[in-house]
Order: sequence, then C-alpha cells, then structure tokens
Amino acid sequence: MTGRAERLPSYALFAALLACAGLPIYIHAPKFYVDEFGVSLAALGAVLGGLRLLDVVQDPLLGRLSERLRDRRGAAVAIGCAVIASAMLGLFAVTPPVAPLVWFGLMLTLVFSAFSFLTICFYAQGVAKADRMVGKGHLRLARWRETGALLGVCVASVVPVALGAVTGVPFTGFAVGFAVLALAAAWAMRPEWMSTDLPQSTGFATVLRDTLARRLLIIALLNAAPVAVSSTLFLYYVESALDAVGWEGPLLLLFFLSAAGAAPIWGAAAERFGTKRVLLAGMVLAILAFGGALFLGPGDVWIFAVVCIASGAAMGADLTLLPALFATRMARISPSAAEGFGLWSFVSKFTLALAAATLLPMLQGAGFESGSGDNPESALDLLRLLYAAVPCVLKCVAIFLLWRTELQEDDI
Repeated sequence: MTGRAERLPSYALFAALLACAGLPIYIHAPKFYVDEFGVSLAALGAVLGGLRLLDVVQDPLLGRLSERLRDRRGAAVAIGCAVIASAMLGLFAVTPPVAPLVWFGLMLTLVFSAFSFLTICFYAQGVAKADRMVGKGHLRLARWRETGALLGVCVASVVPVALGAVTGVPFTGFAVGFAVLALAAAWAMRPEWMSTDLPQSTGFATVLRDTLARRLLIIALLNAAPVAVSSTLFLYYVESALDAVGWEGPLLLLFFLSAAGAAPIWGAAAERFGTKRVLLAGMVLAILAFGGALFLGPGDVWIFAVVCIASGAAMGADLTLLPALFATRMARISPSAAEGFGLWSFVSKFTLALAAATLLPMLQGAGFESGSGDNPESALDLLRLLYAAVPCVLKCVAIFLLWRTELQEDDI
C-alpha cells in the first residue's frame, strides 16, 4: 500500500501545522511584541520562562486528558485546532485589548496548551495507525511525519519575511495563513480521528515499569538536550562568536532544510540497515558537526554553513528514528500511547526549560551582552564551549546508553 493510500500525506500536513505553531513561540512572537508594543526583553523572557515551566508540568496531564477523550478524539482535536488558530490570530493579528505583556502571556498560554495537546493526540494516533500498517509502519510513518514537520519549520521561517517584503504586515498574514492551514490539516486528518478501534489505556505505570521504555526516555532526554542547548544559543553564537550579524536567518533556514532533506534518507536507511545502527551513525555525525563549531571564530560563516548542514542532517535522524523506536515500544506495552507520549513531550520540553534557565545566566555572569561588539574573550570562549562542547558530551552519553540498549527485532 502506498503512502497516499495510507493517508500518510495527511500526517505530514498535520505535522507541518504543529511545526509552524512551534516556531513563533520561540522566535517570532518575542520580536513582534518588542518591535510593535515596546515590551522589554526581560519581561518577555520572564513570561516565556514561566510558560515553559507550565508546559513541562502540564504535558503528562494532557496525556491523561487525551486518553480520557480517546472515544471523542476527533471532536477534541477539532476544538484544539480552533483554539490554537484563534490564539495565533489573537497573538499576531489583534491589537491587545489589555496590557500587551498580559495579552502576550494569555495568548501564548493557549498556544502552548493546544500545541501540547494536539501533539500528544497526534503521536498517539500515529502509534495505532503504524501498528496496523504492513511492514515497518512506524518507520514509514515517521519519515512522512518528521519530513512534514521540518518543512513546516522552513515555511514558518520564510513566510513572515516574504510577507513583510510584499505586504508590510508579515505577522498578520502569517497568522491568517496559519488559521487556514489549521483548517486544512484538521480536515485532512478527519478520517484518522474517527477511528473507533483505539486501544485502552494502561496508564503511566506501565510505561515507567518497562525497562526499555525508561531507557528510551532517558536517551531522549540526553539526546534532546544538545538540540535545546544549540537552539537557545544559536543566534548568540552567530552574532557574537562568528561576528556574522544578518546571517542568523539564512543559516537557521539552511539547518532546517538540511534536516528536512535528510529525514526520509535516514528512515530509508534504517529500514535497510537497522534503526539502532543508523541512529548511532546520526549521533556520531552530530558530534563531528558540533565539534567543528568549537574552533570557529569571526569570518568563518561559510565553514559554519557546512556545520549547519551536517548538524541539521544529524537532527533529521534524531527526529525520525528515536520517536519511531519509542512508538514501536508503546505499541507493544501501552498501545493507547497517549500517556506515553505525554511523558515523551515532558522530557523534550524539560530540556528547553533547563537550557533557558541555566545557559543564559551563565553567559551573563561571564560578562556576555547580546548585540555588543565588545564582549570579553572569556565570555566568547564560554559561548563556544556551551554551544559546541556541551552538546558533544551529552551526545556521547546518549550514544553509550543506546549502544548498551538491547533491541529485539520487534522493537523495530
């Protein structure tokens, strides 16, 4: 059966929707509220930090809610899509009726919550879907899903800039386009949500008691931490360590395009050579890429572009293969998967919150100032170490744990 006959393009479209929602949370929204309403970066940072912590706490609870609504998941997802589309319009296309900082917090709370709930429902539905597919369904579904997600990130990176050049209202147009995408993605996935043969929940305890599931969650934590570190520090690294102001956007787009292009290749390689072996190769590639960034300095933009291509390709393996491994295990021990992916989402979000809470204060303590052309060399050295060396160490630990993890044939 082909991907189209299996409705896999619908999964790619819905993944693109979620990816388009994720990027504004961390990149577009703060800049928009600084430029349009004069809100201070410190205040926005405090709100974002609090919301990240809220996101970490609520994800396991949203996993349980998704399971409780399993028989009405189609209606629940429709409401979630309506909430996230409305919140995005409120965030970018509506003049705040209250203090801008308060409105920013309220709208992002809705975006965060709906995004998390939809993500958990989506991945849980994918487990049930892939388990009914012929062959290595979890890998095939992951290839479509993660490629769609990465392309969605690329679109969300480019569209505001393009709309700004053409219409002068980049974020209003982005919000309207996002609402249309939400409607299209919800409609395309409608037959999947209407499935009536979803398995019963086995609860958090089943997932946490399983040795392999626990090991995969720990590996996911260690493997997501380098991405969280590099995402938090990317703009500062390009601006200050490379002295390449204005190159942040193109380099970020290059990184995501590389990940999107590599994701289906990693998936195909895993089907042929084995998921564990190919995932380990992707992790080693990430170490080589980040290790190269440790030695770069002002003027090394083109060398860093190669680093972006290599590290983006490595991230394509992480995003495609590790969730497929976890999904396959959930299909064996906890087929409903909603609560399992609530824990998975918790692990992923925790790394972002931890990175934001620790790395930036460390840089500030070393005397680093964003946008300053006269940062002390010791602060720039710390920036390079945090951006490049810390991910390498974390990846090495993740590689060791995965290498020591026994996977049976039915684990993928």
